[in-house]
Amino acid sequence: MSKVLVENTEDQTQTPFLRGILTRSLQKSGLNFDQAHSLANKIRDEIEDKPLVTTTDIEHLVVQHLNKADAENAVVLYESRNMPYLLQVESDNGQFAAFSPSRYRADLEAIGLNSEEALTIVDQLSAHLLRRNKPNVRAKYIAKITYRMLRKSKSLGNRVAFRWLVWRDFIHSGRPIVFLVGGTSGSGKSTIATGLANRLEIARMQSTDMLREVMRTIIPRDDEPILHKSSYSAWQELPAEMLEDEDKIGLIYKGYIRQAEIISAAIKAILQRAVHENVSVIIEGVHFHPAIIKQIIEPGDALVVPIMLAVLKRKRLQNRIKGRSSDVPKRHSELYLEHFDAIWKLQSYLLSESDQAGVPIISNTDRDDVFREIMLHTIDSLAADFDKTPAQVFD
Repeated sequence: MSKVLVENTEDQTQTPFLRGILTRSLQKSGLNFDQAHSLANKIRDEIEDKPLVTTTDIEHLVVQHLNKADAENAVVLYESRNMPYLLQVESDNGQFAAFSPSRYRADLEAIGLNSEEALTIVDQLSAHLLRRNKPNVRAKYIAKITYRMLRKSKSLGNRVAFRWLVWRDFIHSGRPIVFLVGGTSGSGKSTIATGLANRLEIARMQSTDMLREVMRTIIPRDDEPILHKSSYSAWQELPAEMLEDEDKIGLIYKGYIRQAEIISAAIKAILQRAVHENVSVIIEGVHFHPAIIKQIIEPGDALVVPIMLAVLKRKRLQNRIKGRSSDVPKRHSELYLEHFDAIWKLQSYLLSESDQAGVPIISNTDRDDVFREIMLHTIDSLAADFDKTPAQVFD
């Protein structure tokens, strides 16, 4: 088959018709790959006997097919794909910023939507804003239209729309949020905490391991030897009489608790500063014993969300620890594997304590699923006392 040339009607240049280019353009209009690829094939078949077509001819054919498929939103987005998107969004404080589909998608994923569901709503809203044809829009207007779209969605509906309502109300409240991400070595605390910070645009993040390192420089080993051990081996510095009377498992728990109690003073200072400055923060680390955390959290405006991560299969946790030496060269896995039995026992203890204290336990098998579960738990916590109407939130 001879190549069909496409002439650009603006600059009179001619290039071969390329299905891949058209496929990507259609994907940007909201079609998935299979739909876009199939339509590109149809367009190619319709023009294969023509030696020369124009870009306008291609656009008309695409729009005809999209109209036949009742893909209204795709038509709007395809027709406007080359337009500079200059829509400015006005925030509550009167500042303007360009509308960002990717940021909007992240907002939707924050209430538990998966990527495909979020993209569908993004396409619908983008098409709505293009048809509206106004240069500026208020952020609350976008939030209100989103609420309506979610309610009308057959697959999402009122339940998801309510989550959006609750979360937007919290965002507008200006209250800080504090995530406490706990778990043993290899549970993925730092990875999940970093992802959570990026998705929610939380600038402050702190690890309890780093707090322990700072405290080690201040408190000599002779004064607090337990502080200078790992969480799973802190028991080795317990008093001699205790080492004789307790079984190994009991010693692991007591050594860990003593170290966690020492570090809790630093954790409390970070929490107090965050509340005082009204800023959100994520603290991750092994030193989140549920009972200790409840003692250091003080009443205030901040929403505090404790989470305990877990890897529930022994072999999987071992493999994750092995992988740490390749992911972080300076953090060798051999020492952790040498003490793996203690780490496994410590995880069992923390999970049991979390279960009794009502702290959510999340199995870390997939990052997106973990983020979704954390956000669903967070919104459920907010929903317990929520009593506002859509008008109160969006108007």
